[in-house]
Amino acid sequence: MRKILLSHGSGGEETQKLIKNLFLKHFSNEILDRLEDASILTTARKIAFTTDAFTVSPIFFKGGNIGKLAVAGTVNDLSVMGARPLYMSVSFIIEEGLPFEELEEVVRSMKEEAKKSGIKVVAGDTKVVPKGAADKLFISCSGIGEVLYEGLSAHNLEEGDVIIVSGNVGDHGACILAEREGLEFDVPIESDCKSLWGMIEKVLSSGARVHAMRDATRGGLSAVLNEWANQSGVEIEVEEESIPVKDAVRGLCELLGFEPFHLANEGMVVIAVKKEDAEKVLEILRSTEEGKDAQIIGRVVKKGSPKVVINTPYGVKRIMEAPSGELLPRIC
Repeated sequence: MRKILLSHGSGGEETQKLIKNLFLKHFSNEILDRLEDASILTTARKIAFTTDAFTVSPIFFKGGNIGKLAVAGTVNDLSVMGARPLYMSVSFIIEEGLPFEELEEVVRSMKEEAKKSGIKVVAGDTKVVPKGAADKLFISCSGIGEVLYEGLSAHNLEEGDVIIVSGNVGDHGACILAEREGLEFDVPIESDCKSLWGMIEKVLSSGARVHAMRDATRGGLSAVLNEWANQSGVEIEVEEESIPVKDAVRGLCELLGFEPFHLANEGMVVIAVKKEDAEKVLEILRSTEEGKDAQIIGRVVKKGSPKVVINTPYGVKRIMEAPSGELLPRIC
C-alpha cells in the first residue's frame, strides 16, 4: 500500500509528482494548470470572500468525507451571502503515513462536489507533517464568489419575518457522534453534507424578499437563531413541533442528553423571509432534492429584547439557549 511520506511535502521531486499525479489529475483547469505562485482572477461584480478549516474526525463518515465537507462548506458560506461560487483555494496538511488511496478518495470527492456548483480550485498547497503531529488530514479552504443578490445580512431581520429551515436539523453532528461512539440504528444516521448553491439560487432569483440566510453548521439551529436575534435586536419565536428532526437523530439526542437544535448541519440553510413571500419560498425549496423536507418553524415577533423563545408541544414557552462549551469537538 502506497503511503504519504515526509518527502511528499519537501517541495522536491516527490512533491511535484504528488501535485501532477494526484491534485492536477482531479483539479485540472486553465488557471490551476499554470502552477504560478498566485492565480490571476477576474470578476465583473462585487465579490464575497470566505475562509475555513476542516478537521473532522473521522475523515470518512456516512454521507461524505473531509473533502466533500470542505468544498460544500466553502460553497455554502458564499451561497448564503447571495454569491455565485467561482473560485477556491485548498491547502492540505497531511500526516505522514496516510494511505495514498485515502487521500485520492478525498480529492476525488472534492472534484465531484465542486462540479455541482461550478466552483474551481485555482490555488493550493501541500504540507506533510511527521506521524503524530496531525490526525490524518486537515484541509483549509478559501472561496471567492460573485455577488448576484445583495442585501442578505444577519442585521436585516424585521418584525413579522418568517423563519424557514430547508431540511432536517442536526444530521451531521449526530452522524459524527454516532460514528465515534460506534452506535448503530435501524435507520443509519447520515450526514446531510452537500452544496446548496443550486437550491439557494432558485430562491433568490424568484424575487422573494429574503432578509437573511445562514447555513447551520457549528452550534446548529440554536446558534443561528440566537446570532440573528442579537444582531438584529429582535425576539424570535419558534414552534418545537414544526422543527424537522429525524427519529434516529432524536433518539440519539435523548440517549446522550443532547439538544438536536445544538447539533451541526452541513447541508441545511436557515432563511428569514418577509411573511408575504414565505409560502412561495417554501414551495421552491420543496421542489428541490436538497430542500424537500423544508418547514416553516417560526417568526420574528417583535423588535427589542433579543432572544429566541421555543413553544413546546405542552403549551410551555422556554428560551432556546445558544450552545455553550464544546459539545462535540472536530465535527467539521
